[in-house]
Amino acid sequence: MIELKGVCFGYGREPLLENLSCRLPDHAITAVIGPNGSGKSTALRLCARLLTPQRGEIRVGGQPAAAYDPRGFARQLAYLPQSRPTPMITVRSLVSHGRFPHLGMTRRLSAADEAAVDRALTMTGMAACAHRDLRTLSGGQRQKAYLAMLIAQGAPHLLLDEPTTYLDVLHQMELMEILRALRDEGCCIGVVLHDLTQAVSLCDRALLLHEGRLLFDGPAEALYDSGTIETAFGVRPVRRQGVSFERL
Repeated sequence: MIELKGVCFGYGREPLLENLSCRLPDHAITAVIGPNGSGKSTALRLCARLLTPQRGEIRVGGQPAAAYDPRGFARQLAYLPQSRPTPMITVRSLVSHGRFPHLGMTRRLSAADEAAVDRALTMTGMAACAHRDLRTLSGGQRQKAYLAMLIAQGAPHLLLDEPTTYLDVLHQMELMEILRALRDEGCCIGVVLHDLTQAVSLCDRALLLHEGRLLFDGPAEALYDSGTIETAFGVRPVRRQGVSFERL
């Protein structure tokens, strides 16, 4: 579980998050949603220790996030940012980077590390691309390669910032299927999404941020009837028969 207790953060005199208190539970995918500039990505970066709260506390796995040493924290929490470099590296080498927090002084992968890499490649459907240059892959394939790196890291807490952006509908579905499989294994997963329909239909819980404050914290299926979408986005959900997709 990831817990935020009275977390405040801002740049200069501009507060970006004010008194944010919420939980991301285990065995669940929590969507972090809100208008642009509401503090979604900042909240994830705070949880990932890339930023430091000005006030309040963040706990990961029942311990203060600040109490972990860097390697210990990396074994607890893995973070996928919005944008990433595309280095000259094979997919397998990239995914192997996820094992670095577990390596000894020799920095050599053990049989267990290699097995973790194999599992991550298989789970994401990237085994056939293992020896390809990352730069030659499509955007959807690269996203799955980075997700495989997170899986190989073996952390029970996963945070992903807008992982479905620029992905076609099939790759979006595949990515969310992988996240649901990790959830079923017990992982705590937080994901920033812009698509409200996706947040409600594919996630277990939702946190809605607006102007740095928490407007909604509850089951994703209750979001539409909460009245908070109207406040945050200035739009109203309309109950009509929509279109849904299923894999062929």
